[in-house]
Amino acid sequence: MTHNYKHGFSGFAAMLTEDQAEQLAEFPEVISVKPSRTCTATTTRSWDFLGLNYQMPSELLRKSNQGEDIIIGVIDTGIWPESRSFSDEGYGPVPSRWKGKCEVGQGWNSSNCNRKIIGARFYSAGIDEGTLKAEYLSARDAHGHGTHTASTAAGSVVEGASFHGLAAGAARGGAPRARVAVYKSLWQGSGGSSGGSSATILAAIDDAIHDGVDVLSLSLGGLEDDSFGALHAVQKGITVVYAGGNSGPRPQTVENTAPWVITVAASKIDRSFPTVITLGNKKQIAGQSLYYQEKNSSRSTFRSLEFGDLCTADALNGTDLKGKIVLCFPSDPESSLVPGSAFQVALRNVRDAGASGLIFAQYTTDLLGATARCQGIACVRVDLDTGYQISRYISDTSSAVAKIEPARTFTSKELLAPKVAAFSSRGPSIYYADVIKPDIAAPGASILAAVGDSYEPKSGTSMATPHVAGIIALLKALHPQWSPAALKSAIVTTASVTDEHGMPILAEGLPRKVADPFDYGGGNINPNRAADPGLIYDIDPSDYKKFFGCAISRTSASCNETFVPGYHLNLPSISIPDLRSPITVSRTVTNVGEVDAVYHAAIQSPPGVWMDVEPSVLVFNSTNKVHTFQVKLSPMWKLQGDYTFGSLTWYKGEKSVRIPIAARMTLHDFYADVA
Repeated sequence: MTHNYKHGFSGFAAMLTEDQAEQLAEFPEVISVKPSRTCTATTTRSWDFLGLNYQMPSELLRKSNQGEDIIIGVIDTGIWPESRSFSDEGYGPVPSRWKGKCEVGQGWNSSNCNRKIIGARFYSAGIDEGTLKAEYLSARDAHGHGTHTASTAAGSVVEGASFHGLAAGAARGGAPRARVAVYKSLWQGSGGSSGGSSATILAAIDDAIHDGVDVLSLSLGGLEDDSFGALHAVQKGITVVYAGGNSGPRPQTVENTAPWVITVAASKIDRSFPTVITLGNKKQIAGQSLYYQEKNSSRSTFRSLEFGDLCTADALNGTDLKGKIVLCFPSDPESSLVPGSAFQVALRNVRDAGASGLIFAQYTTDLLGATARCQGIACVRVDLDTGYQISRYISDTSSAVAKIEPARTFTSKELLAPKVAAFSSRGPSIYYADVIKPDIAAPGASILAAVGDSYEPKSGTSMATPHVAGIIALLKALHPQWSPAALKSAIVTTASVTDEHGMPILAEGLPRKVADPFDYGGGNINPNRAADPGLIYDIDPSDYKKFFGCAISRTSASCNETFVPGYHLNLPSISIPDLRSPITVSRTVTNVGEVDAVYHAAIQSPPGVWMDVEPSVLVFNSTNKVHTFQVKLSPMWKLQGDYTFGSLTWYKGEKSVRIPIAARMTLHDFYADVA
């Protein structure tokens, strides 16, 4: 037996053969037997961009006292306790309700916990020996991923943080006065990526329930079949925040989609890192990179410019590239949507061939993070059109040359932001089509945060997740009695669907498009609006059991008696994946704003769907704080269609409470028709 679960539910993890697992499942006391699956890990400007400037405290930062004494549990690769982001200077005693512990281990003793990092656990059972030998057998972070996410959620204020002068500013977490509890469940494998098992994640969640965390942040993927732990945490009043995954922009790639968790998409902020390329014809072109020059190194100079095409190892074999700058293109435009993948291959190949620089053409240029490091040579990313311009210059010139300047930091409202990042996984969920996922988008591209003793930018929904966890911590400090469902409702119903110029938020992809709920859920998170949402859609945790009945029941009879479609849960969204005939769903809202308030409904029907709300006016007072209303959706045509999107917004003056709606009209259940 590798793990014993006792705080959220009764169970255990063990190494069993298939026959043993089948025999165990036959016992009447056993609800289910499931395999442990592999799970993977999927700042200075972002908080200001979201309106949480600590130097001029917003309403939310000020009223929540920056998340004072809220405990954020981070289930990740561990933490680097010496980072300045985890200084406990100025902190009071550890909250008396804390029941956790500080486990000692390799490179970690009890003094590594303090009044900021108040707990540390690690879970090595079931991890192969080869991985453990290359790791710290303790809560110490050998990878940097967990340190980055923890400091993004709750890091203390650190002035003058930067990545070699880039993205300079004050690094801090969303809830800089919150406490951190570390649960190391992901371990760095031989390939450099981080992973763990669902059994270890479940053990970490079980301990976090016992320890007394308020919020759980999990920047990892691959847990769809094992969401029981998160459900038990939510039943104990703990808000659970998960990364949505980095497999976008393809549809139906979003992960961690159980309705009781908050699933996070990644968006971009209004900062870039322009890098100037000067061609031999004196034409200057701007790309983006994290290229910097070491101190005392010589200034950028012109170098021969070579066309490397796809820059595969075979294509470059036998080509004299010593000291040259090479232009490369991805073999597949879609491969350049994922942070680092195609770029890293090209970088390795040209560097191994002796080149001094790389110009990499790709679909989007601002997916910068640890994978964007130039590895000792000059490098820059340009968009495909710019790449073709440089290619023409090379072909039209007998001795093409270029030079690459170090990157700079540029922040401006002229940059279109926010936008949904291309790599961010998209809905609908393949597991829960009747629930809109992801729930919310938050900054996740080129986020600067702590890694070891320094600071580095990283990109991914892993970076977006702790942004949401930090904001939830602030809201929990401000509204300590709110349930996880209420907190989730607050951020979804107040999210932004327009950018800083008032235009609809875009989603990067092939091609770019106006974002819809399967890209960003309710929209891009707006912390200050979430502090005072007006109305909330709350859920009794027992309702989730009805929804999840088929997964936890042993008989089809009990399943049929208890099962409730996801669109009947009181979620701050509505998704109807099979709209064949009129469907009516109910929603209940609770007034958490002004006691006497009147809200009016504004309907934006999904194209092809007739929608009605009854009643269309909600009147709240001291005796009527809760109202239930019905939403009727009817297909306007008999056709087999794709999803279309709309919304329902309750207005009171300038205050609006908006939920997204998705509907797909269907004529046939193709599986049922041919089975």
